[in-house]
Amino acid sequence: MEHHQPRNSTEAALHDYKLGLGTFTQKMPELAHHYNAFTEACFKEGVLDQKQKQLIALGISLYSQDEYCIIYHTKGCLDQGASEEEILEAVGVTAAFGGGAAMSQAVTLVQECMNELNELKQ
Repeated sequence: MEHHQPRNSTEAALHDYKLGLGTFTQKMPELAHHYNAFTEACFKEGVLDQKQKQLIALGISLYSQDEYCIIYHTKGCLDQGASEEEILEAVGVTAAFGGGAAMSQAVTLVQECMNELNELKQ
């Protein structure tokens, strides 16, 4: 297996999450399979498109203060074509509901992720 050196903190967090998920999957394959099938079904295109679902997931991640999910779903938003303005508007709605804790993650982690992930595309 090829070893990839993360180029920034966002990529390092995504790498750590994937490693941890791989280890969990090896130890609990049936549970991991069912969990993955469930989440894949939840994020399938439906009445809501995948971009809208990623924006919702980012809001929930911010509200619950889950840093790995904030990073993962910020990437998901960008991967699904969400603009920085759409992401920040979703962040604003979350901050209106979640207060200072959501806003503190938004003005630090979400902006850092968008910057680092966009730099990697260049």
